[in-house]
Amino acid sequence: MAVTAARERILDTAYELFSSRGVRGVGVDEVVERAGVAKATLYKHFPSKDALVLAFLDRREQRWTLDWVEAESERRGSTPRERLLAIFDLFDEWFRRDDFEGCSFINVLLEFGDREHPLGRASASYLENIRSVLRARAVEAGVRDVDDFVKAWHILMKGSIVAAAEGDAEAAQRAKAMGRLLLNDYGSRG
Repeated sequence: MAVTAARERILDTAYELFSSRGVRGVGVDEVVERAGVAKATLYKHFPSKDALVLAFLDRREQRWTLDWVEAESERRGSTPRERLLAIFDLFDEWFRRDDFEGCSFINVLLEFGDREHPLGRASASYLENIRSVLRARAVEAGVRDVDDFVKAWHILMKGSIVAAAEGDAEAAQRAKAMGRLLLNDYGSRG
């Protein structure tokens, strides 16, 4: 029981720190200190900082992609089209929070620069998972050229996140307006 509690405390601490400050900006010593565990305990559960970051990214996918973006947009939209557009309503709320931290998958991918690094590959894979959620929604909405649509929609999502990080408080609503045009252009019937 204590082993699981220590692992969760480490992962929760890393999640908070990596989300807000990035991976390179946080050292293992800070995670250990903030989690209140010995360094040996951290390494018992996570053999390297990269292993801890991979666990963080996995948790981020569960909390952000699946539990929040996918589930909440599903709940808010009554049609496939509305479910796609609801993503930007969620983003609007997120962008206005004091603890808005940007997209961890994008941040880690940019921090590690390429797909040759295990963390870069993992980040690219998690971004593809987001596109998989979008792909299912696009099929439901009856858009033409689903793969092209999904790439364009994901650009709107990522672009709005970057714009919000630059201080554009209306980034999500701008992206939502462009999303409506994109849905019309691709012939959404949902």
